[in-house]
Amino acid sequence: MKKLFVLGLGICVAFAFTSCKSSESAYKKAYEKAKQQETTQPATTQPTEAVTPVVAAPVQTNNPSPASAPAQGARQERVSVVSGSGLQDYSVVCGSFGVKTNADNLKKFLDGEGYNSIVVFNADNNMYRVIVSSFTDYAAAQQARDAFKAKYPNRSDFQGAWLLYRLN
Repeated sequence: MKKLFVLGLGICVAFAFTSCKSSESAYKKAYEKAKQQETTQPATTQPTEAVTPVVAAPVQTNNPSPASAPAQGARQERVSVVSGSGLQDYSVVCGSFGVKTNADNLKKFLDGEGYNSIVVFNADNNMYRVIVSSFTDYAAAQQARDAFKAKYPNRSDFQGAWLLYRLN
């Protein structure tokens, strides 16, 4: 009787382990599916109601010149240089880390690739940013970001490169 009980229990356990469909969790599958949809579909905007345009007189402001004003496509942050030199207004950021050692390792790799990379620290977010190149104007920074992404098409971490506008 005891042998039959153990044999039955063993068969139940074996059946339970072999009946699992996958070792991946449902959450991971859902996350990957959402990520795939995000990359394949363009960003959608919410529908807006038709609005009749209002014509107004031009407003004179005392804003800085357009060349020194930050472009809307760049993230604005207050940063301080940790290592490297040559930080200008617009920068191409290819990595963000919470640990300085990780940022230094990426800087070392980029320096070996021929870049004059810079590590900066954002105290508000407690993040180290690795900058590939830095420019005084937005258009040049955009071109450099696109060229950097094109140079490393197989590096998914570099495909997320973005522009930073340094606040003083």
